[in-house]
Amino acid sequence: MDFQQVFGKPPETQASAPGRVNLLGEHTDYNDGFVLPTAIPQSTTVQLGLSSDRHHHFYSENLNEQVSILDINHSPSGFASYIFGCIEVLQKAGYKIPSLCVYVNSSVPMGSGLSSSAALEVATLRAVRQLLNLPIDDVEIAQFAQQAEIHYAGVQCGIMDQMASSLADTEHILFLDTRTLKRRVMPLPEKAEILVIDSGVPRTLATSGYNQRRAECEEAARSLGVKALRDITDVEVTEKLPEPLRRRARHVVTEDNRVLEVLQGVTSERFGELMNASHASLRDDYQVSVPALDTLVELLQKTPGVYGARLTGAGFGGACVALVVAGEARNIATHVLEQYKQAGYTGKILVPSLELSDAA
Repeated sequence: MDFQQVFGKPPETQASAPGRVNLLGEHTDYNDGFVLPTAIPQSTTVQLGLSSDRHHHFYSENLNEQVSILDINHSPSGFASYIFGCIEVLQKAGYKIPSLCVYVNSSVPMGSGLSSSAALEVATLRAVRQLLNLPIDDVEIAQFAQQAEIHYAGVQCGIMDQMASSLADTEHILFLDTRTLKRRVMPLPEKAEILVIDSGVPRTLATSGYNQRRAECEEAARSLGVKALRDITDVEVTEKLPEPLRRRARHVVTEDNRVLEVLQGVTSERFGELMNASHASLRDDYQVSVPALDTLVELLQKTPGVYGARLTGAGFGGACVALVVAGEARNIATHVLEQYKQAGYTGKILVPSLELSDAA
């Protein structure tokens, strides 16, 4: 199927946006903290045309699903909620959006923690910007996308995913201060490349413990008398909190400190050590890992040529990311996926390519 087959006419414009992988700085963005994402090669493409009736019509090629809606009283669910949310936040910002036909195709894996939702939101907003020549920049695109996810998809997310999808590229790391939105483009660590492997455990943020973790962080910040946990730099301050707030706050404070250390310049070996420490914190203090992810990360950490590994995305399933010796990602993935299968799990490589998707 293509746009013309579904809607009976060619599209008037299209735009794409990449997924992202986060190397360090997990669950810190909604605490006004610091993050280090980069874009991945996989992307989402949105094609647009004007609708011939008063309805919006959304079609997902990946899901082979079409949704038609009339107005806000018919707010959809699933993939359509993200598109509808983008249209609604633009209208609430004062932009008049006509009824649209929207065709979506994506190579960003869903349920793997690589921000397929942010890629969809940013691609949608970019396409609408092009179609209507809207005067909005890439940061505003990210901000509108975040609002769409919070208000229409039910995820109380920070802005990292949307900023990464809107501003990052695959050749660099994007350092982002999520409070001020100040950012810096940094090179990948020397003599290293990124490997992303799917754990085989799908997850969706809206039905996971993600919103609960955010609420716990906000309660911890109130208890400590600060606007957000980003304002705590000494981890000892968190010891006065009751459980589980103590653990949640300890993770955020130490994670921010790990990101800031990278910002000062570290070797690939040290970057890997910080990734390993991040996973341990996510597993023990933030409690968002699962046995499959722990097994996969442990296998990676023990493999020669791996500087470090950790879960990526919000956790509760999804993927892990490893920093490995340049040129060795495929060999490492093949070796690790073999061991992972022996441990009773099924995974697949997502980055640097999809070529080994059936290796396990």
